[in-house]
Amino acid sequence: MVLESTIICVDNSDYMRNGDFLPTRLQAQQDAVSLICHSKIRSNPENNVGLLTLAKPEVLTTLTTDVGKLLSKLHQVQPKGYISLCTGIRVAHLALKHRQGKHHKMRIVIFVGSPIDDDDKEIVKLAKKFKKEKVCVDMVNFGEDAANTDKLTLFINTLNGKDGSGSHLVTVPPGPHLSDALVSSPVVQGEDGSGAVGIGGMGFEFGVDPNEDPELALALRVSMEEQRQRQEEEARRNVSATTNEQQTGQPAADGSNEEAMLEQAVAMSLATESNTTTASPAVPDFSAMTEEEQIAYAMQMSLQQTRE
Repeated sequence: MVLESTIICVDNSDYMRNGDFLPTRLQAQQDAVSLICHSKIRSNPENNVGLLTLAKPEVLTTLTTDVGKLLSKLHQVQPKGYISLCTGIRVAHLALKHRQGKHHKMRIVIFVGSPIDDDDKEIVKLAKKFKKEKVCVDMVNFGEDAANTDKLTLFINTLNGKDGSGSHLVTVPPGPHLSDALVSSPVVQGEDGSGAVGIGGMGFEFGVDPNEDPELALALRVSMEEQRQRQEEEARRNVSATTNEQQTGQPAADGSNEEAMLEQAVAMSLATESNTTTASPAVPDFSAMTEEEQIAYAMQMSLQQTRE
């Protein structure tokens, strides 16, 4: 069995409110991510998985074997803003560099359900870097496939090269169940075809059999209900704010805006750290740090939080 460390990148943009995947793109995606988390951990107990959001990239969980922790964080995700694909992928890559099992293969699973603004040159450059560093990437293209297929195909083809086959692009048309389309795909099956072993529980709500783990099933149900209430309240309160954000908040592809977004990601990680510990270390001068230093610092803080 293949030993892997996997970071799953979740699309949490405003496009996830759309209902072309039932009940919404976000909830259909959550079910699909749950499927992948279960399949990765059950295919090999030494595998670990982490979660990251693509809109204002933020590490939700560092690499872990605790499926309950992953699903709890997953069902707290709410739609906001626009995705920054290449920035999110770079954050995921650095998270994988901090994996404890250095013999684990590195894989990133990316859900893309909103338009991609990244430049083709940047996409090719990133794919070539991953090919050199032996990072595999699986892309799940849904919702905006007409706009995104060419860019995602370019990334995967560049990453695989002429002879490679370790990275995959799965394009899913609108329909009732996104997760159903992935069960037989390479994203779930894995390199050796063992990924779908033991995922019979996916027929249950949240992919958890309440007879096997009633406490986890109840916790996820409560978390999901709280999330829905927050979303309804946010929608009522922030309709005008959302409209303004859509008109003015779309991130450009230039470097200065991307650096600002990276600073936001680091700041969010630091905010989480300060809320969960009694003493926080001094905040460094981000303006004097390179992009990778900023992301690496965010990852270091996340790892410290995990250890504590």
